[in-house]
Amino acid sequence: MDYGDHAPERQGNSLLRNALSIVGTVVLFVAISFLLRMFVLQPYEIPSGSMEETIQVGDMLFSEKVSYYFTEPSYGDIVTFADPEIPSRTLIKRVIATGGQTVDLQDGSVLVDGKKLVEPYTNGEPSYPLTSAYGTTISYPYTVPEGYLWVMGDNRTNSQDSRYFGAVDASTVTGKAFFVYWPLNHIGPLAS
Repeated sequence: MDYGDHAPERQGNSLLRNALSIVGTVVLFVAISFLLRMFVLQPYEIPSGSMEETIQVGDMLFSEKVSYYFTEPSYGDIVTFADPEIPSRTLIKRVIATGGQTVDLQDGSVLVDGKKLVEPYTNGEPSYPLTSAYGTTISYPYTVPEGYLWVMGDNRTNSQDSRYFGAVDASTVTGKAFFVYWPLNHIGPLAS
């Protein structure tokens, strides 16, 4: 069969179709990745020891966003949120109290609504008040305003948290940390 002068044209059309198919696949992959990251799942690398021993420096974890479309953050949740002092930076801490609850620090223990919390994730480290951030006044007992969260790092002696910057606006929460995926010896779900 003789294709004559049409063979190079068909070959060119085939190459163009293949190139467009590859570009379309890449664009689709990037769009799906963007949408997943924007609305479903966000990876983070932990830069500080404020959540040790629960989360280690260098751990890489996922924070999921879907839960908080339907429910509010609650006691024990490990949340990611915008830093009250530098909103472009993301912090990670544990929710200790929610709007309307009263937090008190007594003799190194945390009390919420007058009840001493049992906090095995702190490894027995004491929870003392911190010097507040500039322009912030925190006195105990402290009642968390509605729509806000009291958050604390598990490493109580090495965490700037609500004891420092005050209650966190719940609208700044970006997700619930739920799974460490790296390094291999830390892989696993995060318990609330």
